[in-house]
Amino acid sequence: MMHNPMAYMANQAYRGTATTVPPLKAVAMLLGGTITFLQKSLAAQEAKRFEEGHDYLMRATAILRGLSHNLDFTRGGDVAERLFQTYNAMILANLKAYGRPHARQNFGRIIAGLTELREAWEFVDGTVRNGKPGPADSARRG
Repeated sequence: MMHNPMAYMANQAYRGTATTVPPLKAVAMLLGGTITFLQKSLAAQEAKRFEEGHDYLMRATAILRGLSHNLDFTRGGDVAERLFQTYNAMILANLKAYGRPHARQNFGRIIAGLTELREAWEFVDGTVRNGKPGPADSARRG
């Protein structure tokens, strides 16, 4: 058993979600979480709450790192390799943009790229579930 009750509860929540959410939807949800954390990081930076902004940035980075480490290169081939490069490029872009004079513009471009990637995953998920192309699932607007 874990010593930290919050870590234990987070682990239990992850296990429950991992068994109830389809993998493609989970990737889209994780990318949505990354976008949210980056938006919160930018807001905290602009309010000069740098420690809080850094915490949100690290959460976003952890999600992207987790996504990159869970790619199956054997089955995914070139697509997996390209996703690995994309996730790592996003991590580096986030770290380079944090606290810089043009952080708002840089984070805006990063968030736009992640939004496009999330929408692509939602499209693939919808196509797989419905057997045909359909509108992207949008439970993340706000």
